[in-house]
Amino acid sequence: MANAVLDEAKDKMKKAEQALSRELGTIRAGRANASLLNRVMVSYYGAPTPINQVASITIPEPRVIMVSPFDKSALEDIEKGILESDLGINPANDGDTIRLVIPQLTEERRKELAKQVKATTEQGKVALRNVRRDAMDKLKKSHKNSEITDDDLHDLEKQVQKITDDSAKNMDKIADDKEKEIMNG
Repeated sequence: MANAVLDEAKDKMKKAEQALSRELGTIRAGRANASLLNRVMVSYYGAPTPINQVASITIPEPRVIMVSPFDKSALEDIEKGILESDLGINPANDGDTIRLVIPQLTEERRKELAKQVKATTEQGKVALRNVRRDAMDKLKKSHKNSEITDDDLHDLEKQVQKITDDSAKNMDKIADDKEKEIMNG
């Protein structure tokens, strides 16, 4: 029972780290990255469809994303989806593919994005603290129901705290890497 609580907490914290990684991946850092298009939806035969299901996405140059539709008739819908996604990048449609040229970031914009990284990371850490609180509550409930001893409770609480600390360190590393990418982009 107690190990199940620890495993569940580990699993949820790992998912929170992955969610942070995905979220930070959508922040533009001045160089081409296919994950910028993760949120772009295309109206494909009337159904909203993720862009990567209707086109291949390649990075032919460091600051260029090329979108090649599997079905040429979807080219205008893809272009419209990119424009509606609020990426802040104007697509260039040459009739066969769409090119997105990632503009160089200004120093001011880099600082804004770094703040956004910090805020997003803090939201991730709030999720970690919620998982920790839930795990601690479950352990205290088990203790109250005499399923675990005082010593077990103390040891398990230490383990939950260690899992939380490790996960927070991982989130800090993910955020630091993204900030370096933004500031050096």
